[in-house]
Amino acid sequence: MTPALRGHAAMLLFSVLVAGSFSLGSLAANEISPAALNAVRFAIAGVVIGVAALATTGLPRRALVAPWRYFLLGGIFAAYFVLMFEGLKTAPPVSAAAVFTLTPVLAAGAGYILLRQFLTTCMALALALGAVGALWVIFRADVQALLAFEVGRGEAVYFVGCAAHAVYTPLVRKLNRGEAPVVFSFFTLLGGLGLLTIWGWSDLWATDWAALPAIVWVTILYVSIAASAMTFVLLQYAALRLPSSKVMAYTYLVPSWVILWELALGGTAPPALVLAGVALTALALGMLLKD
Repeated sequence: MTPALRGHAAMLLFSVLVAGSFSLGSLAANEISPAALNAVRFAIAGVVIGVAALATTGLPRRALVAPWRYFLLGGIFAAYFVLMFEGLKTAPPVSAAAVFTLTPVLAAGAGYILLRQFLTTCMALALALGAVGALWVIFRADVQALLAFEVGRGEAVYFVGCAAHAVYTPLVRKLNRGEAPVVFSFFTLLGGLGLLTIWGWSDLWATDWAALPAIVWVTILYVSIAASAMTFVLLQYAALRLPSSKVMAYTYLVPSWVILWELALGGTAPPALVLAGVALTALALGMLLKD
């Protein structure tokens, strides 16, 4: 496989794992503070990634040059996750996943500003098509709500988090100084954990950990290992091999995966009109992946 093809494979797996965090996160979001949940998930993910780094590349001292990079990137990604769980308190999983599909548009802008990555006409059209599909799902196929731009609070909160996610992708490529993805991910997680611990200190102490429902612990373990440790490495790996807009193009698959996750967890499929928006985002993915 070429480096680019390996990057695409990494992002395909990334989209499947991320989708699960929406479905499970919506079940746990109202049971625990987003800051407390994410501080624990960063700690667990840090241990997993740290062990993986020590078992493979090691943790070379030169990776600690300019440690501010890890606090910046870790803080941005921590903000994304906290805002995601805050949004999932009220936003349905499929709608939140649709908000996530707006990230490629934001990533394309960030990629141009930070890396001078230009869009072709086809890519710009695909991003516009995907945005239309995302908005159709976010507004639940309600034309009146779309015209009035009646956005739910959860979707609005999560959109701010997605803006942070979009900036993160090109920043990885700009700030990486040759560190292996697993090493760079480990120190980024440490930076995010430090900032989250300071920010959510009171929530960490106030949480009755022994009384939390089982779904919270299932969610914490899933988002820590599958949707943090694994996706951190996958995203870093792909970001070093693909343009930012193509990396984030795979977010267009997330609503489709979320629908399957919801059905697997006993939920119901969204109305047929909403599925039309999901289909548009899938079409946008195909357009973005063409050279």
